[in-house]
Amino acid sequence: MPPVVIEEKWPVLGRHDQAISWLRIWTDLGRAPRTIDAYARGLAEYLDRCEREGIDPVRATREHVAGHVRKLSTRPSHRGANVVSIDSGSGLANATIQQRLVPVRLFYDFLIEEGIRESNPVGRGRYTPGRRFGGHQRGLLPRLTKLP
Repeated sequence: MPPVVIEEKWPVLGRHDQAISWLRIWTDLGRAPRTIDAYARGLAEYLDRCEREGIDPVRATREHVAGHVRKLSTRPSHRGANVVSIDSGSGLANATIQQRLVPVRLFYDFLIEEGIRESNPVGRGRYTPGRRFGGHQRGLLPRLTKLP
């Protein structure tokens, strides 16, 4: 997928040079077009929120990213209020929020590698092998699994 199409589909990405650079690198590395599309969509949603709230994405903090997660988890459901099921509440599903955070985390990893930032506000979970109880550190958003 050429970068011009990305900029046309999500104009917010065209206003952030680092975002376009990052997506071009992923495209040049041969990532699947649908992967690039998903990354562009997730990053565009985050950058759009940053623009609306006057946040410089390069200087965003963990608090700003947490606010984005809150917005994703409380947005009205596209299925409507009349759907009757156990999980028909408002907001995106946990797995969908996880998917939307991946391109944001990878974008900040790119900014760190380029020397533009020192830390990643999204963070990630860590596991230290060989340590009992406490060898695992949760990421920004816990991964939930549905029970049968």
